[in-house]
Amino acid sequence: MNPSRFVLAAGTAAASVLLLSGPAFAHVGVQPVGQAAQGGYATVNVKVPNERDNASTVKVEVNFPLDHPLASVMPQPVPGWKVEVTKSDLDKPLTLHGKQISQAVSKVTWTADGSKIGPGQFQQFPLSLGQLPEDTDQLVLKAIQTYDNKEVVRWIEEQKGTEEPQNPAPVLKLSPAGEDHHGAAATSAAPSASVSASADAKGAEGASGDHAGTETAAVSSTDTTARVLGGAGIVVGIAGVAFGILAGRRRSA
Repeated sequence: MNPSRFVLAAGTAAASVLLLSGPAFAHVGVQPVGQAAQGGYATVNVKVPNERDNASTVKVEVNFPLDHPLASVMPQPVPGWKVEVTKSDLDKPLTLHGKQISQAVSKVTWTADGSKIGPGQFQQFPLSLGQLPEDTDQLVLKAIQTYDNKEVVRWIEEQKGTEEPQNPAPVLKLSPAGEDHHGAAATSAAPSASVSASADAKGAEGASGDHAGTETAAVSSTDTTARVLGGAGIVVGIAGVAFGILAGRRRSA
């Protein structure tokens, strides 16, 4: 077989694998657990992959828009990480359950405390959110990822048109409001008008194990799809190599 044909076929196989399986862990994202409906409450996972081969992620910041403020953002404790919730004053107070709220969560920060996100790994950070806004169909949650070699990646670019930016900001899509504003996730994510990071961490520490199954279920579909697509790419590549070998033999004969 002509060596150049073999190289071309092998390259095609490798490209197929990369194109099909590469985007599975492309960037920081946010995924709802169940329904995230306008006007309701939801549990979401902030999914943070490590894109570096020689560094580990040690800090993650997620920013919340104050033009669509959330009165309650409660983090679930993650072993090996400490969490801090930052609030900011609102220009226009919120009314929730008949009460005026003058502050809303503007940022949640996770910092490694005995754990890291190593090369080839990812970590999920669960949040309970509410009350979700009724006047928008999405929330853009700009994120900043810091590695232990001091590199900082800013996932803050909003998509314009059909082409995805290089460092896209995580986006939480909101479904239309239903009859029950507490949504499907309300039973596991009770609303709270006042958020204290230290109190949440101490009070919910024992419950972190109970949510492990939910987190695993949330990512199993994406991971399985990536593996299937990656396998398909390998099969396509092998087929290309085999075709090249057979074609070379027929011509030499």
